[in-house]
Amino acid sequence: MGKLSFFLLMSFLFLFTAGIKSQVSVTGKVVDQETQDPLVGAAIVIEGTSQGTVTSLDGTFELEVKEGPNNLIFKYLGYKDLRKTINAEGESAIDLGVLEMASNVVGLNEVLILTSFARDKQTPVALSTIQPTTIDEKLGSLEFPQILKSTPSVYATRGSGGFGDSRIYLRGFDTNNIGVLINGVPVNDMENGKVYWSNWAGLSDVTQTMQVQRGLGASKLALSSVGGTINILTNSTEVEKGGTFYSGVGNDGYRKQSFAVSTGLMENNWAVSLSGTHTYGDGYVKGTDFDAWTYFLNISKIINDRHRISLTAFGAPQWHNQRSTAYKIEDYRNDPDGARRNISYGIRDGKIYGGGYAYNEYHKPQISLNHFWNINSSTILSTAVYASISQGGGRRVDGENSQWLNINYDTGEPYANTLLTPDGLLDFDEAAARNAESLTGSQAIVGMSVNQHQWYGILSTLNKEFGNINFTGGFDGRYYIGEHYKEIVDLLGGEYYLDSYNINRPASTPLKEGDKYSYHNDGVVGWAGLFAQAEYVGDNYSAFLTSSVSRKSYRRIDYFQYEPGNQKSDWVNFTPWSVKVGANYNLTEQHNFFVNGGYFTRAPYFSSIFLNYTNEINDGAKYEKVLSFDLGYGFSLPNLEARINGYWTNWKDKGLVRSFSGETANIPGINALHTGIESEIFWKPTPELFVKGMFSWGDWIWQDDVNFSLFDDDNNLIGEYSAYIGDVHVGNSAQITSSLRVDYELVPGLKVGADFNYYGKNFAEFDPTNRTIEGEKVDSWQLPDYTTFDMNLKYDFNIGSLRASIYGNVYNLFNTEYIADATDGDNHDAESALVYYGFGTTWSTGIKIKF
Repeated sequence: MGKLSFFLLMSFLFLFTAGIKSQVSVTGKVVDQETQDPLVGAAIVIEGTSQGTVTSLDGTFELEVKEGPNNLIFKYLGYKDLRKTINAEGESAIDLGVLEMASNVVGLNEVLILTSFARDKQTPVALSTIQPTTIDEKLGSLEFPQILKSTPSVYATRGSGGFGDSRIYLRGFDTNNIGVLINGVPVNDMENGKVYWSNWAGLSDVTQTMQVQRGLGASKLALSSVGGTINILTNSTEVEKGGTFYSGVGNDGYRKQSFAVSTGLMENNWAVSLSGTHTYGDGYVKGTDFDAWTYFLNISKIINDRHRISLTAFGAPQWHNQRSTAYKIEDYRNDPDGARRNISYGIRDGKIYGGGYAYNEYHKPQISLNHFWNINSSTILSTAVYASISQGGGRRVDGENSQWLNINYDTGEPYANTLLTPDGLLDFDEAAARNAESLTGSQAIVGMSVNQHQWYGILSTLNKEFGNINFTGGFDGRYYIGEHYKEIVDLLGGEYYLDSYNINRPASTPLKEGDKYSYHNDGVVGWAGLFAQAEYVGDNYSAFLTSSVSRKSYRRIDYFQYEPGNQKSDWVNFTPWSVKVGANYNLTEQHNFFVNGGYFTRAPYFSSIFLNYTNEINDGAKYEKVLSFDLGYGFSLPNLEARINGYWTNWKDKGLVRSFSGETANIPGINALHTGIESEIFWKPTPELFVKGMFSWGDWIWQDDVNFSLFDDDNNLIGEYSAYIGDVHVGNSAQITSSLRVDYELVPGLKVGADFNYYGKNFAEFDPTNRTIEGEKVDSWQLPDYTTFDMNLKYDFNIGSLRASIYGNVYNLFNTEYIADATDGDNHDAESALVYYGFGTTWSTGIKIKF
């Protein structure tokens, strides 16, 4: 070897050795300052470079830095940046220990207590937490419930396909059996328990985080959470000054613009946060254009170290055209629009005009004033006073010839006398011409079925720590008035409309636009509840015992069918109660087990109390009863976590009231058994790669055939009937689901993701009380299994001193054709079923600038 070669080799070895010596290993663990929970995926960057890493599943990290001083910046969505200066001179390794990141929300701990937020390995319930990063990267133009589609035992679809018409099932139960809380306040309808997601269509834009607690859950309130609880936390008091602006586009004319600004916590301890969103488009399904807004306002004041008040107001006013009915598979295949088929609209005054059940507008604002009182270091009193006053409803076509502009919802086809244009759309102009020629007023009119309410409540929670025992108790009070009526909005070319349903005016009274017709009644619901929970939290054990009792009262007021002075029903009172118990045992740092169980009774819903839409009280209405158990196991390593649990839920005396030939019957003893297994796995083999898998299997069946007696209004026996449903599977939700999510950071700031979702064992929806023919005890039609594949991209970069992000999302990338929803037909097969196809390939992209 020559001298030059030897010199070069020694120089290389010297530099290589120096490079090795100059690297210092920095380790630590990043946790939430309030809860001490690990922050998964928090970014650690060496200032002035692109070098960095992210935390593992347990919050730990390891980063190689050069010798000498280094400035480390810790970033995590929803948290204040943390800066740490280290001097690595002469060190081979530095352990920074536990690093606490503060939330960018003031008083997060009080909010978590008020909202019954569960904690992994401590609260013994089956739970999945949707982090802000997941919402930020995955949701795109999807609707809010669909962010949960990769959660065990969740089945979320776009329903009929209109904006905000998504639906969600959890463990086979729909929203009137799922407790939905927004900032700890229950939002299920007080009369029927349902949640209409179109009322909250813009909620994703102001959501900080959300959690799905499957089964009875950790909420201390008396909720109808047979399937589980969806706990949503919106934005609150921002600690830091700043804001964002977003602009995005998508398929079928989708447009979205949003902004958010915050003063941060000012020197006078006031803080104001404001955001707004405008979303509009043509809709994927034909004739389903929409226009939606979202607004959010939070004003907070830290009075002193013990008292803080926060005023929050948010809402999502919107209108959207809808698809009023499902169709048979053959009808879709014969239609040039295919899965986008929609014949429930027409053109009026040059614009798309939805027919009956094909247009909705609503605004349901919610305003709450929260007071947080840190009485001492171990006692917190949180009180929320809230109100919601809604307006809106859905379009209907009524009149002697209402079939002119309606579709047969039992067949998905036009009636024989439905008026159609040459294009096959509803012909409003022809209907208007016929109304103009009528000598007895309009024969078909357009009305709005109005369902608006006034809702007031107070929720007060006292939390007291006694060493390892945490006691929580409080009061839940609600008062609700739901106003229901139909209002004429378009006489369709006629001069007036005649309606005979109001006994307090002559049947010949000509009605004009703005007049009420058909029905007008109020549903009044009062609620007063007490709840208490004792929770023990030790190093290896935790357990809780929760109990609640409520007084629920119903009254109906009818302005059309009864004369003044006799329009109010008597109050009907119920006293539902619940008890829940659970325990968690951390066998080691890697293994934990939990078990929980509970029993609750539920008051019948409003429609089961008052028969045939009258003030007649149903004395036979029963409490519904639910008994449920969960058993689970968790395994965790720094880069790997796995959870599995099984559940058993027995729903007894489901409240159903059915009408047969104009008469009414209570159908007692309808019981359902829902059992299943749920699992999730999280793997982070490298800082750049994150993998999540999910699998759930359920077996949900109606348990027994039931016998019932049919009586007339005078309590005379008409006959004995049976519903043959024993061992028939429950319909309308996939009983097998699985998903695989992969996220990878290609280069610093550029992340791509892919999501596979599989759904199977899904039986078409059917009404079990209609199975009255012996020998028809068979499952409804089983939908074909299907898989979808989504992709997303996010790129973070700087525009001068501003931070910016570009988003891209593609859903159903391979344009898979699948049936998402179905109603069973007479023959329990594909040919007789009415179905909604899922969406084909859709996409959205946008840019967000942070200042």
